[in-house]
Amino acid sequence: MKYIELGSTGEVVPEIGLGTWKYNGEDAPLLRGVQLGAFLIDTAEMYRNEERVGQAIKGIREQVFLATKVLGSNLRHDSVLRAAETSLRLLDIDHIDLYQIHWPNSSVPIKETMGAMAELVRRGTIKHVGVSNFSKRELQEAQASMPNVPIVSNQVLYHLKRRNIEQELLPYCHENGVTVMAYTPFADGSLTSVPRLRGDSRLETLNGVATEAGKTMAQVALNWCTSHQNVMVIPKSNSVDRTEENCGASGWRLSAEHITQLEKTFRS
Repeated sequence: MKYIELGSTGEVVPEIGLGTWKYNGEDAPLLRGVQLGAFLIDTAEMYRNEERVGQAIKGIREQVFLATKVLGSNLRHDSVLRAAETSLRLLDIDHIDLYQIHWPNSSVPIKETMGAMAELVRRGTIKHVGVSNFSKRELQEAQASMPNVPIVSNQVLYHLKRRNIEQELLPYCHENGVTVMAYTPFADGSLTSVPRLRGDSRLETLNGVATEAGKTMAQVALNWCTSHQNVMVIPKSNSVDRTEENCGASGWRLSAEHITQLEKTFRS
């Protein structure tokens, strides 16, 4: 497993993490992922599985970097504090490694929300602050509202079929020490296997690159994401086999020629 710095914190996280949106696997896939070095597990208040995740990692908490998110509807100051305490209780932990705002909410002043996040850092309830689904402008506003505590990550949709963050957000995050956490890196699942080709020339190209690289389509799709500086991915897997496959997307790099071929085929 390769590792990247989280923001500008000096702390490292795996370039392949473990997502849990719509997770319905047993404990084994998560435990196997941690064993393979994918020790960042991402959950959220909205997922309603924090208690399940907490139970899965009981006994190995010190090996796990745990990330969760507060709902966009809970961004008032006191609501943020209550939501964090609820997540702590459900996860059965004493602190959250990365606490993220799940969605921006224009009806709540961002300064109020970030004030609550900074307070949670001061209390030791959370270690790092992140956001999710924030545009460049929204991220800048959040940073300006919390100047003394860095925003270390922005979790956004990013995959071969959805590359719009490359225009503004990705360069900004790279230049300002904000790690991009790419969710849904397999798109609708079509980037993962040969049976989904269905005459799609883009997927045929992906399959061709995978064959030449001696990897699976899923591994190439993930490796393409992490080939960009400051980007990690958090694919979800309900099985040990798929978790092992996903983790096998790290520790090597696509050639420049393969990256160019993919990016010409999958245009923004």
